[in-house]
Amino acid sequence: MASQEQEFCQWRHSRSVVSFNDEPLVLVDEHDQEIGFLDKASAHQGQGLLHRAFSLFVFNYKGELLLQQRAAGKRLWPGFWSNTCCSHPRRGEAINEAIDRRLSEELGMQCSFSFLFKFEYHAQFDAEGAEHELCWVYAGRSDEAPTLNLNEVSALRYISPEALDKEMAENPQIFTPWFKLEWMRLRQEHAEVFTPLP
Repeated sequence: MASQEQEFCQWRHSRSVVSFNDEPLVLVDEHDQEIGFLDKASAHQGQGLLHRAFSLFVFNYKGELLLQQRAAGKRLWPGFWSNTCCSHPRRGEAINEAIDRRLSEELGMQCSFSFLFKFEYHAQFDAEGAEHELCWVYAGRSDEAPTLNLNEVSALRYISPEALDKEMAENPQIFTPWFKLEWMRLRQEHAEVFTPLP
């Protein structure tokens, strides 16, 4: 952990405002067909309305996953550890464009991704808010140094798949619910993403 902390201190920070409660998200049915649009705050209100989203897993060339700790100001799951980056395409935005935009906004990184799978999940945070998403999941490789957007991310760390398995088993309550579901499927069905590269 000492080396990770030392590396973290060398990463740059920013405080760009990139999330807005009124940004229009894409509402979908269970087949991922667009059925309308709704502002982000309303889409997450109560039990949430099903909308399109994405989750990104960025591994370094040693095969370690870049984890982010969600900023304390997040409405849902603040301070929880999660996968590298998660967000939503906006109205009129292709999902590949949304992925590039959001990774740059949150972490100042560029990465080439491979699509792995998509799935629907519902997770209730409290009485007033939930995630209900049709989520597209991608994995990629990068050794580029991130720039943390402190409005979105409070901390970053790299972790080996084996160490993450252990930590998730021992302390599942510190991780976001979608991340735990996605990680389980990656470990079961996508061994190719864990191979270190020369």
